[in-house]
Amino acid sequence: MHSLSLLDCTLRDGGYINDWEFGHNVITGTYKRLDEAGVDYIEVGFLDDRRQFDINRTIVPDTDCWNVIFENVEKKHAIPVAMIDYGTCSLEHIKDASTTFIDGIRVIFKKEKIEQALPFCKAIKEKGYKLFIQAISITAYSDQDMVDYIQKINEIKPYAFSIVDTYGLLDEEKLANYFSLLENHLDKDIAIGYHAHNNFQLAFSNSIRFISQKTTHNLVVDATVYGMGKSAGNCPIELISLHMNERYQKSYDINQFMEILDTDLMSIYQKFYWGYKYNFYISAMQNCHPSYVQFLLDKKTLSVSAVNEILSQIPEEIKLLYDKNYIEKAYSEHQSKVIDDTNALEELKKASANRNILLLGPGKSIGVEQVKIKDYIATEKPIVVAVNFAPKEYECDYVFVSNSKRYSRLVDSRRIKTRTFKLILTSNITPLDGVVDYVLNYPALIEESHQNNDNALLLCLSALHKLGMKKATLAGFDGFSKEADYYDVSYSFAGNEAYKLANNEKIRSGLLKLKEDMEINFLTKSLYQGEGV
Repeated sequence: MHSLSLLDCTLRDGGYINDWEFGHNVITGTYKRLDEAGVDYIEVGFLDDRRQFDINRTIVPDTDCWNVIFENVEKKHAIPVAMIDYGTCSLEHIKDASTTFIDGIRVIFKKEKIEQALPFCKAIKEKGYKLFIQAISITAYSDQDMVDYIQKINEIKPYAFSIVDTYGLLDEEKLANYFSLLENHLDKDIAIGYHAHNNFQLAFSNSIRFISQKTTHNLVVDATVYGMGKSAGNCPIELISLHMNERYQKSYDINQFMEILDTDLMSIYQKFYWGYKYNFYISAMQNCHPSYVQFLLDKKTLSVSAVNEILSQIPEEIKLLYDKNYIEKAYSEHQSKVIDDTNALEELKKASANRNILLLGPGKSIGVEQVKIKDYIATEKPIVVAVNFAPKEYECDYVFVSNSKRYSRLVDSRRIKTRTFKLILTSNITPLDGVVDYVLNYPALIEESHQNNDNALLLCLSALHKLGMKKATLAGFDGFSKEADYYDVSYSFAGNEAYKLANNEKIRSGLLKLKEDMEINFLTKSLYQGEGV
């Protein structure tokens, strides 16, 4: 009769959320509560010799560190294990199992590293550890790949071999297929493990399916408290343990998990949210590495449909192996849709000849200083161009849009249906419903804007420069700050504080370059202003 075991990896996988800095008391307290709960295996963290020892973190350079962290912790029911990402911890930092607190080591590596990693795994087993080999990115393996791999595993005969759904791509049918391959080809004395991720909200249901499989192998299912873990998170241990209690006569103490959550993890969760997120859903949907998705979303210029269009064209061989150079090039190529905008430029040039230009941005100041701005419009009678939005408080002659997200928001609004302004798009945007008057060549504006900056203000000023305009007045371009930046929060697509501050500097630098050929004045205060601007 096979056994069914529960492995908690909160202190290891959960560490991706807070850089493994749980605090020493939380680390030992979590271990004790998990042990009291009856968890069979507790993964205490990573072995990584690139990191310095910190008693408050569950990522350590060598096995001796566990003795320091858990010096006053008694091992009772649970078997403590650690994880190594192959290549990040040398054998010289792994002493014999008899000398350290941990009894097992789990090793992760991708398919292309099998031949180098397996001798390393064998050496760990020879040091007396229960060896767990983790087949990460499981969906990268064909059936034949898996059978060939299993044959190599059988030669080493580890304690357990695990299916790791790194990107949350498995459904019940695919999981059952991989399980069948293991059931039929894996040595019967090797336990089968399963580690789920929640990109498709299937971590819990897949874990239920895994432990329900008919098998002669012992089974080990992974989980974390409240699903805490990398990317979309893991199977919540409080859910799977409850199911195991009800269906498999287990007696895990659910209260201990809830104590960990309430006492120690909820404060981390409130600061660093983990769990199901649309960016990880997109990566799972496109069967690609999450970093591709994050790179494109961080640009703050693409609609989700554009993101999906780029992701769908990634070659299969690098979809799950993040290639930064590839995605940077793919983004540039997507944005650089070259068109002939000669006629559009000529028409705009005629319409703007001998006129002042007022550019309106969506900053708070266009609301706060509305009287000042409207007085300027009444006195100077400029051509009014709103950039990346259509303000209802001002009558605009044109709305210039270079950002797919802003365009999507604009065409969905009532403002576009009753518009009196003309709409200017850049060529990286796919028009909808025919609501466009002019399309300008995006690559040419990028080149003109200096530093290849795709900020809308710089692109719009570059368009004015191409039209021969020598002067522009700006209002509502307040710059990014720690406070709310927009007069209407619905216009906000900006990122974190570091992103904002970096953008301020880039835009300021771009404005300095443009001022060499244009007079640029600020009607309202702006963080872009500084020496020379």
